[in-house]
Amino acid sequence: MTKLTAKPEMKHGKFDLTGKTALITGAAGLLGTEHAAALLACGARVVLTDISDSALAAERDRLAVDFDSDFIMLRRMDVASQQEVTTVASSLAANGLRVDVLINNAAIDPKVKEEVGIVESSRLENFPLDQWNLQLAVGLTGAFLCSQVFGKAMAQDGKGGVILNIASDLSVFSPDQRLYRKPGLPEEMQPVKPVTYSVIKAGLVGLTRYLATYWPDRGVRANALSPGGVFNGQGEEFVQHLSALIPLGRMAGRDEYRSAVQFLCSDASSYMNGQNIVMDGGRSVW
Repeated sequence: MTKLTAKPEMKHGKFDLTGKTALITGAAGLLGTEHAAALLACGARVVLTDISDSALAAERDRLAVDFDSDFIMLRRMDVASQQEVTTVASSLAANGLRVDVLINNAAIDPKVKEEVGIVESSRLENFPLDQWNLQLAVGLTGAFLCSQVFGKAMAQDGKGGVILNIASDLSVFSPDQRLYRKPGLPEEMQPVKPVTYSVIKAGLVGLTRYLATYWPDRGVRANALSPGGVFNGQGEEFVQHLSALIPLGRMAGRDEYRSAVQFLCSDASSYMNGQNIVMDGGRSVW
């Protein structure tokens, strides 16, 4: 696994999150640990949540190489389960912890694969209803439930807080399906980025705008961060084709969103509310 690289601590000024608690959903995913590292560097306590206890433990061990493990808490939580979200909230409250920052990061990112069955089912004509329901439940309903439970608590005690929804550059434009084409396959067998991903990420931006105007008088702000493609060992051909669509000429490194997360989750962005920050190397400009 890629080793985390600690950045200089930012426990100063408006970036300081000392005494704050941040809860991250989907924390065992590609960017979840990066979000955690970003906030730990600012002095926050982080609560890592995901559906796998072993994956969470592995992420905690990675983070503990560079950060104090006393500031890292784990909670198994299925974001699509209202009961589990409520149980985690109650557990944290019982331990005297208030969630000041919520990062809705959990998602099922359907990868385009070459197996015939998966290729067939990725296409809109054949996309399974159970996959539509599952992926929306995790990526969109989960963000709603967590915002409902933790956002309500932020608003009720009058101390406010921050909700950050992790969307995607595909929240502002459609997938370029040419990136996924395989030579020699008939059209009906060509792989595509499934419809769910775009729908969920666009929906998260809509949820962000709604939340931004719902509790502002209680000090609760909501914004979205829309990352572009992150390099994670994808095939050379795919990387070259995608990089050609990006003005900066490359995919993002997995740690390149840390500073944006620090900004959006701290008082450094105290006058930013309801915005979708697109960080895609300029791809959406072309």
